[in-house]
Amino acid sequence: MSNDEYKHNHYVPEWYQKRFLPEGQSKQFYLDLRPETMTQGGHTYTRRDLLHWGPRQCFAQDDLYTTKWGESENRDIEKFFFGRFDTEGPSAVQFWSDFEFNGTADDAFSTLVPYMSVQKLRTPKGLGWLHTLQGGSDKNATLHRLQKLQNIFCNIWGEAVWQIADARNSPTKFIISDHPVVAYNRECFPVSKWCRGFNDPDIRFAATHTYFPLSPDKILILTNLSWARDPFQNPLKLRPNPQYFRQAAMFSMLDIQHHRYLTEEEVLEINYVTKKSAFRYIAAPRKEWLYPERHLRSTHWRKLGDGYLLMPEPRHLYGGGTMYAGFTGGGSESWSEYGHKPWDEGYEDKERDDREWDAMDRFKAEWSATYGPEYRGVLIDHGFPKQKIRWGTGDEYYQSDCVRDRETLRRPGEKARRRRLQRRR
Repeated sequence: MSNDEYKHNHYVPEWYQKRFLPEGQSKQFYLDLRPETMTQGGHTYTRRDLLHWGPRQCFAQDDLYTTKWGESENRDIEKFFFGRFDTEGPSAVQFWSDFEFNGTADDAFSTLVPYMSVQKLRTPKGLGWLHTLQGGSDKNATLHRLQKLQNIFCNIWGEAVWQIADARNSPTKFIISDHPVVAYNRECFPVSKWCRGFNDPDIRFAATHTYFPLSPDKILILTNLSWARDPFQNPLKLRPNPQYFRQAAMFSMLDIQHHRYLTEEEVLEINYVTKKSAFRYIAAPRKEWLYPERHLRSTHWRKLGDGYLLMPEPRHLYGGGTMYAGFTGGGSESWSEYGHKPWDEGYEDKERDDREWDAMDRFKAEWSATYGPEYRGVLIDHGFPKQKIRWGTGDEYYQSDCVRDRETLRRPGEKARRRRLQRRR
């Protein structure tokens, strides 16, 4: 076996890139957002920013994962550690891309979430963040740290509201970047301290959404439950129980939202976030998709989607959420919706519950009045015969929401709050 077999390291796997290429197309447009300035023969020039390359050449770097001990090089991290994730990852990504309510999860959840966590860490941006986190340690230490922290984001994402959104009605499809697991917080502007250099918005900030394009038409969006319940709070406040590396609350497949059909403007806005969150490179099968900012009414970070670009359908949410599990042979466990155990501070919090109920009530009414009675993302309704899908609220509920929202609009400062979030009309 050649010593160079695992030298060329893809930090965005080839198999993932190929998912975004139309059948029969083997190359993509690859945009360098920071093309290098070169000097050769006394002449200074800037390298071409746009290339037309195949996945083999894109999102890759020689020896990115090679560890060195003196003169000895070791490529076991690429071969065994990332090799395992890139073997198991494709089927999990395909499962969620094809997700339907009549499907079974099998191991897809427990495979995808660790895969996403490692994918977020394995890119140059993710490795740079780890390097900084360790106070500038050497490359070997950073790579070993990555393996130790591989599941760092899993419990937070497992307690989020999951929505699979669909771009089939949009002529523009999703693009990908050199950092494909994207964190977006409407108050963390691209030039802010939370996004400069190797930084992403902390996924534990209440308003931070995480998304991962699954295919040209499908995207997985994860939203902190506390934000979906109460989008009136400080967006930079940490969500309840924000600790990494603890046991997560139970994940419920029944709460996954599906069949949200995005407009082309929303797809363009998501692509704009992808582009602004990239470290250096983005790619798409069509050149014009790499420039979403040319087609947007507003590129103001807070105004994308009128402030709610990645928000799940709030009318499916409810308060409380303590979960209990009993085991064969006796014994049981329980968790709050935020992963607290019974002995943890915050397991029961009446003040938080009352605040979230009030905010949910206001937000559901605002959402109905803004988007109408049809849901923007649905659940399977187990209260319906044969577990049918309910596609919207009844007219009576909708009219009631509109009345309550008109009352909310009379509150001092409410109209101004909404204007701050709105795109140009």
